[in-house]
Amino acid sequence: MANRKPMSEINVVPYVDVMLVLLVIFMVTAPLLTQGVIVDLPKAPSQPIDNQHEDPLVISVRADGAIFVNLGIQNADDEGTRVTVYSLENQAAKVIRARPEVPVYVKADHSLEYGLVVTVMTVLQRAGAESVGLITDPPELVSGS
Repeated sequence: MANRKPMSEINVVPYVDVMLVLLVIFMVTAPLLTQGVIVDLPKAPSQPIDNQHEDPLVISVRADGAIFVNLGIQNADDEGTRVTVYSLENQAAKVIRARPEVPVYVKADHSLEYGLVVTVMTVLQRAGAESVGLITDPPELVSGS
């Protein structure tokens, strides 16, 4: 019978294999999680949105006219829930009934027809929104010569 000394080292090969598999999974799924609605916002000088309201109702309208409902400025780049102009009133009314003080903002692409933006704002007012704000990008400052 051989006199064997207990091994005091940890075999790390299985742990490295698991870490590499997790790394590959995260590398594949990370680009899928960062999708959002691509909206080319108009440039306008305005004051930043007050952060006291953590979860405002944000309605995004893409250049092709697709409408998305999203709760929260922090995740305003997320795609949110796609709705039609007909179901927008029901979706917004549910949120406004649950939280009557919720601020409502429209984030519309600058190439949209003015009529579509007005239609979205009218639907939001019918849903019970007291006021509707517009989200814009700050204009680029022109450097002096």
